[in-house]
Amino acid sequence: MNFEVGGRRFFAMVSPEGQEMWSIQKYTSITPKTNFRFFNAFADKDENPQLPGSNWDLNFSEQNGITTARITIYNESLERMENLMEGFKIGMKATFENLKNLLPTLSQK
Repeated sequence: MNFEVGGRRFFAMVSPEGQEMWSIQKYTSITPKTNFRFFNAFADKDENPQLPGSNWDLNFSEQNGITTARITIYNESLERMENLMEGFKIGMKATFENLKNLLPTLSQK
């Protein structure tokens, strides 16, 4: 992962059944502690993107020691977004569950 404007991240999400889903993210904007944006596209294991992709905008704010993350995802059509939603819900649920388990261990260090 190269977390800088113009940098990228290539990774695989692996289901409990072992199915791999590859993705490429290219960072388009980074404002430390408050925001970053990237273009995301699914890919094959050889880094060939499956276009079209989505533009992601992640915003973070803190109030009274609580951080709020707001994620906005832009697609070229509602139809494409609806097609992605089922897998997206499963992936995001797993991601947030992992984050929920990880964060308490970090605050103890």
